[in-house]
Amino acid sequence: MKLKHNHSTKNHNFQRLIWETSFLLVFALTSLNFGFAQTSNSLPNEIENVNSEQARVTGLKYLSVHVLELEKTLKLYREILGFKMADAEVLHGPGLEGMLVMKLKADDLTIGLSLTAPEFIDTIGPIGNTNHNHFMLKVNDIGPIGDKLKKEGYELENENYARDKYTFFVGPNGEIIGLSGWD
Repeated sequence: MKLKHNHSTKNHNFQRLIWETSFLLVFALTSLNFGFAQTSNSLPNEIENVNSEQARVTGLKYLSVHVLELEKTLKLYREILGFKMADAEVLHGPGLEGMLVMKLKADDLTIGLSLTAPEFIDTIGPIGNTNHNHFMLKVNDIGPIGDKLKKEGYELENENYARDKYTFFVGPNGEIIGLSGWD
């Protein structure tokens, strides 16, 4: 009986491995096909009509990671992944007092590591507190994008997004997304 169970478990693990590999392969091929479809002449009308002047995302500005374990975090990003320390500053202000923000760079990618001062550890999380895990997208014109988000029911952290050229909002999966019109 035990031998049959082990064989069954091995078979189940093998089937699971096949399923996961197939899923990843389909995902990768779908992504490649979508990328190729964007450059072909057989695009849907709405994609064909998009021009470079339309408000859109133009790239990733940075990622921000809230640091829970400083030594392990620095070892991972600097020693293992090869990021270089570009800048570090201590922030001051309500809810930010004493927060250390370190900017690490790898080519054109910046990751902000933020370490909260112990007396403000309970303020982590809400949008508006810059010490949260989020990613910041570069946009070429934040006004129309912010307007579309509001029209779709998204709550924007900064109501002055057009003037200030930035805002944060929570995506449909709970992800915190930042938009920046700054270069």
